[in-house]
Amino acid sequence: MGGWKLEVFRMAVYMTFPVGLFYYFNQPEFFEGWMMAQRQQLFPPEDPRVDEIKKAAEELERLREQRWEEQFKDKLS
Repeated sequence: MGGWKLEVFRMAVYMTFPVGLFYYFNQPEFFEGWMMAQRQQLFPPEDPRVDEIKKAAEELERLREQRWEEQFKDKLS
């Protein structure tokens, strides 16, 4: 078996290895880069046609409101 020097070395490795990994993987730059890559993969950017669809839906809603107001005015008159 090894002597006390080997035991001290083993204890130092057992203590510094987890602390070193904890330090490395909890750096904000590392985490942010990894998180942005995961987010990009899970939630890809929106399709450019989404804006066109939203505008068309808003226009449709505006036309419905306009038609409803015209029908309401006709009933009151």
